[in-house]
Amino acid sequence: MGEGDEGYGEWQELVGAALLGTDRRRGGGPAGSPEALLDAAAVHAVRRRAGLRPAGARPRPEPAPRDPRPVPPEAAGHRLAQLLAGRGGPVNGGGRRGSAPDLTELLPQWLAAAGRHGYRAPDALVPALLDAARARSDLRPHALALAGTRGLWLARMNPDWRFALRGGAGGGELPDVTDPSAVERLWEEGLFAERVALLGAVRAHEPAAAPRLLATTWASERAEDRLMFLDSLRSGLSMEDESFLEAALGDRSRNVRATAAELLSALPQSALAGRMAERALACVGPEGVTPPAECDAGMLRDGVVKRPPAGRGERAWWLGQLVEAAPLSCWRERFGGLGPAEMVALPVAAAEGWTEELHAAWCRAAVRQRDPEWSRALLGPASAPPAAGPGTASLAERAKLLETLPDAERAAWVAEFIRAHGLSEAFQLLGVCVVPWAGALGRAVVDALDIAREAGSYPWSFSGVMGLAERCLDPAEAVRLEALTAAAEEPPDASPGAAAYWAEAFQRLVATLRLRAAMLSELAPA
Repeated sequence: MGEGDEGYGEWQELVGAALLGTDRRRGGGPAGSPEALLDAAAVHAVRRRAGLRPAGARPRPEPAPRDPRPVPPEAAGHRLAQLLAGRGGPVNGGGRRGSAPDLTELLPQWLAAAGRHGYRAPDALVPALLDAARARSDLRPHALALAGTRGLWLARMNPDWRFALRGGAGGGELPDVTDPSAVERLWEEGLFAERVALLGAVRAHEPAAAPRLLATTWASERAEDRLMFLDSLRSGLSMEDESFLEAALGDRSRNVRATAAELLSALPQSALAGRMAERALACVGPEGVTPPAECDAGMLRDGVVKRPPAGRGERAWWLGQLVEAAPLSCWRERFGGLGPAEMVALPVAAAEGWTEELHAAWCRAAVRQRDPEWSRALLGPASAPPAAGPGTASLAERAKLLETLPDAERAAWVAEFIRAHGLSEAFQLLGVCVVPWAGALGRAVVDALDIAREAGSYPWSFSGVMGLAERCLDPAEAVRLEALTAAAEEPPDASPGAAAYWAEAFQRLVATLRLRAAMLSELAPA
């Protein structure tokens, strides 16, 4: 309907009446009453809509590709719908969450468990799943995997879901990685997301083929793309990557050079690791520490950053980078055959203040080289005061060292730390333990929470650990926790209202653990 016709003029007049008042513009009904104005507006709205010419029909989209994976059992599908619609438990005054489980925190666990079983999302829930992934980026990896090809198919039709196309292979099927011509065609013509996915698939099939594929277009890639492609080589890193990474040390991008150097230093047999060992051994020994006097061209090429951050001295900064990149195996001979624990215990250059710098660099090296023997030495006994740690007192550094240990040993160390020092300093350490926390670790967490409750500790200071426990404790711990759900008598020096808060928090914890147990049971194949 054209804007110059009579109907449009009447519509404009009604809009003017609504804005200026019926007493100043014409309106229908007695004395221009508001009711009459609304009636007239309704009539004209119908007329305007009826006069619209329908657009031409577009071609029907191709059906979504078939997803051969099974859907979850019916009860699990109903649970997913509940979690997608859930907004969490009630929140009481003062920021308290109430005793109901937080459904939004259970959704990631449901998605991860469904992925482990190899399910796909029920078709009717894919739109809601994409909406949830759009609102929460932490859900996207599992949500997009569950949505599968149907989710990508829908994402191409709705701009709100375009993020799904960036997070996958662009919605298309990857070629057979054993077909060189198909791989070459997608690598040269595909979108960036498709190329990233293809490089990952090639790396998983034949690790050495990934750097060969990268080399075919490396010189023409953008710096930010080269950096992301190079980062993908962390998975499956081996000496077969050395020649490519060594060439990348001469890249025109500083970030690319630094990443190449970091990857090479994680290969103890690489030429770069040997060069770094030679430099580090010249600086550190049983007799003391002599940091480098300058950062020469060779050091710069091997990834040493010349300018230190604010507050750091140049020589200390260069020393730390050399020791961090040197193979940890080079130190045994330099220190007369001593093992890591014995070397860490030596007061090397303590008077000059270099011991802390040296230990911090050894910590970074142990993490980079995934060396559990050095990690154990640098962690020391869990029962020792954190400030007296042989390698580092930093809980963040300790968490990284723990990640190099086997799962069971990691959990046992953290359990001992909690028994010795309580939960107040254990939050970061718990975050690297494998879920669910079972056995000694689960018991240590529950016992520490009970001790804090009995002591009348300020309850809100433990809310972070409580939230983590809801996600990570073994659901079987609900039986032991049941006795803690009743409000106990408050100690004389307890925080006001602490007993009621603790009871409420334990009630929520028990309810969440039971709900998690039900979720896992529902997802189990029939």
